[in-house]
Amino acid sequence: MQPYNRRDFIKTATLALSSISLAGLPFSFGCRKKEGLFSDNSSPLSLWYDEPASVWTEALPVGNGRLGAMVYGGKENETIQFNEDTLWSGQPHDYAHEGAHEYLGQLRRLLWEGRQDEAHELGNEHFMSQPFRQTAYLPFGNILLNFPGHESASDYQRRLDLGEALSTVSYKVKGVQFKREVFASRPGQTLAIRLEASGKGDLTFTAGLDSPHSKYHVSVDGDHIILKGKANNFHQGRDRNGYPYPESRLTFEARLKVKQEGGKYNKKESSIEVVGAKSAILYLVAATSFVSYNDISGNPQQRCINYLANLEGRSYEKLKAEHIKDFKSLFNRVTLDLGNSEISKRPTDERLVSFTKDEDPAMVTLLFQYGRYLLISSSRPESQPANLQGIWNDKLEPSWGSKYTLNINAEMNYWPAEITNLSECAEPLISMVEDLSETGQNVAKEHYDLSGWVVHHNTDIWRGAAPINGANHGIWVTGGAWLSQHLWWRYQYTGDKEFLRNRAYPILKEASRFFTDYLVPYPENPEWLVSGPSNSPEIGGLVMGPTMDHQIIRNLFSNTIEAAEILGIDEDFAAELKEKRERIAPNQIGRLGQLQEWLEDVDSPENHHRHFSHMWGVFPGCEINRRKTPKLNAAARKSLQWRGDGPVGWSRAWQVNLYARFGDGETAHDRLVKLVARNAAPNLLNKCWDNRIQPFQIDGNFGGTSGVAEMLLQSHLRDEHGDYYQDLLPALPSRLSSGKISGIKGRGGFEISLNWEDGRLVSVKVKSQQGNKLNLRYNEQMVSQETIAGETYTFGRTDFNK
Repeated sequence: MQPYNRRDFIKTATLALSSISLAGLPFSFGCRKKEGLFSDNSSPLSLWYDEPASVWTEALPVGNGRLGAMVYGGKENETIQFNEDTLWSGQPHDYAHEGAHEYLGQLRRLLWEGRQDEAHELGNEHFMSQPFRQTAYLPFGNILLNFPGHESASDYQRRLDLGEALSTVSYKVKGVQFKREVFASRPGQTLAIRLEASGKGDLTFTAGLDSPHSKYHVSVDGDHIILKGKANNFHQGRDRNGYPYPESRLTFEARLKVKQEGGKYNKKESSIEVVGAKSAILYLVAATSFVSYNDISGNPQQRCINYLANLEGRSYEKLKAEHIKDFKSLFNRVTLDLGNSEISKRPTDERLVSFTKDEDPAMVTLLFQYGRYLLISSSRPESQPANLQGIWNDKLEPSWGSKYTLNINAEMNYWPAEITNLSECAEPLISMVEDLSETGQNVAKEHYDLSGWVVHHNTDIWRGAAPINGANHGIWVTGGAWLSQHLWWRYQYTGDKEFLRNRAYPILKEASRFFTDYLVPYPENPEWLVSGPSNSPEIGGLVMGPTMDHQIIRNLFSNTIEAAEILGIDEDFAAELKEKRERIAPNQIGRLGQLQEWLEDVDSPENHHRHFSHMWGVFPGCEINRRKTPKLNAAARKSLQWRGDGPVGWSRAWQVNLYARFGDGETAHDRLVKLVARNAAPNLLNKCWDNRIQPFQIDGNFGGTSGVAEMLLQSHLRDEHGDYYQDLLPALPSRLSSGKISGIKGRGGFEISLNWEDGRLVSVKVKSQQGNKLNLRYNEQMVSQETIAGETYTFGRTDFNK
């Protein structure tokens, strides 16, 4: 088929689409609202329930990147549990183990000789971080509201409107309508709560604060309830090698300002009582002494005072309008409509129960947009990155410290950022990588006696970079190299050369510099360079030459080489990287037709481990794919099939993305359905395991959103000139046979909208943001191979049948 000729383009001067395009979608919602289908109590992009939350995983999350809260929606007693993203245990600390590099050669020798147990023990004793474990992300406190007499409430409903990032509770008591609104304002840096009653003088309540930390105090000053405290320790005493765990030194303060309309308030020792009001507004502000990973000299009291001062003169209505405008500026960039059914009107928890059997495509839309909602709510410029639980945690001892696990989980949090048009939300991750490129230099020096920087499989707010927990899985050297991929993605999607020059390239270069010297010849084939000691997360123990390492390092070298060429610098260094990249041990197909996870052909079909580490080259990498490397692609698919479909949520989410890259929409959708049906808590937050309410891990939510995007658009492959193909509907499942999406991003600077019916593409709208060549491909056929810049083009149904 001949490429579609530019002379036949339908050039449009505005973003308006034809009658088969995406025009006319509701502004505040991300999917089509059929007339009469949704009542006022259930919108297409709302989570809603007819009972209060009884446990944390039923409460509804709100957040502004820095502050997060879980709203239970109680009747007589309401709890709003809140977090602030810098409240962590511990204190600034360099985890590097001085002189560890003296044992590097011995570790390698033991592994080459097959003495793995001895290598583990040597690593545990002489090569691990000091101390052995990192710190934890901690809860801050609780807003406690008591409404006497409301236990008999009727007509109850609570909901979370994703389009406006607004949590509401409504009910009646003796004919009086009561309503609560809660939102986390980024412009106002506050958690805002409005309480109101339909009858004048019918609102009576008591407000207070408490905290799970052992050292805290609550007092009242005027209309402020003040909570002060010091962070709990997560680890105490000494580690297994006798190294002391640093004491927690962060201090914190929160202030709850109570302002009522009508009635009166009574100031008590640690609470405020409001009696006979029409309405009331509560503003919560919170801060810690954290300044940066190496500075905790901040003044939380002054910060709280400043936050409240910033709210003076701003009405609640204005603050709410600013919040909604700020949130919509990100959320409304992408809309998705997969259709609805009568089931879509049910409460969210009821829809979960029967999702595997019911035709409820709107649940996929809800899952997709919920992931975007959570990313906007937990990761904004100048905040900390989203951790294992985003910013929502109620436990002093959260699972895995609710920190950053870098061998899949932290990266998965940011898979949807660029493709779903939320590039700004990746800024906290990029800032963390910049920090790690500093702390990782000392780890590279002390542990490997090398230049550059390196990070292992975990980090925390203190930017620990050394291997932790245990040598058999902690000595994994490509955490920083994987993180660096996200800086390259930022450039691929935005084309921002200043970002590439000033921020991304220096980090890519120094990460690559470490591996140019870390790689060593493979004794059985000295032409090959291999990585080690390392492991294949999180299976098999300490080894030399795991496949995943090699895929990640090749990717890092390729990105660094291309960046240098784009910037016209470092020719000699790029040439060195090219030479060494070609020598890295290649992907290998084993005796059973599988993609080998290690240098040795020892993979077992009975291994059903949750990590698919050697499939990294399929996704989020791109060196293995069905078009350019069909044999490796088939081998990778066989290896994934061996792994099966275990009970882990983030693992299922990874499978959604992998099967989408394989072009298998049916299996991708099957894993997505199971991700929702088996791993979604009642509030749709992802559970790590089937049939367990805890622990919650947010990576499954973000991975699910990414997976839906990958079903609809992929742009990881390039033509002979280096320009990206925009593959349209590459893995469309039959159960999502009709739909629309607008605003999704393709590499090369394209914003794309798609419309499909009965499994066939109907129209495409493309807006070029960088002036690159447009390679549209659908069903393996090219639709366009033209260069467009700063313009919008629409392709109709007949264009795909030429």
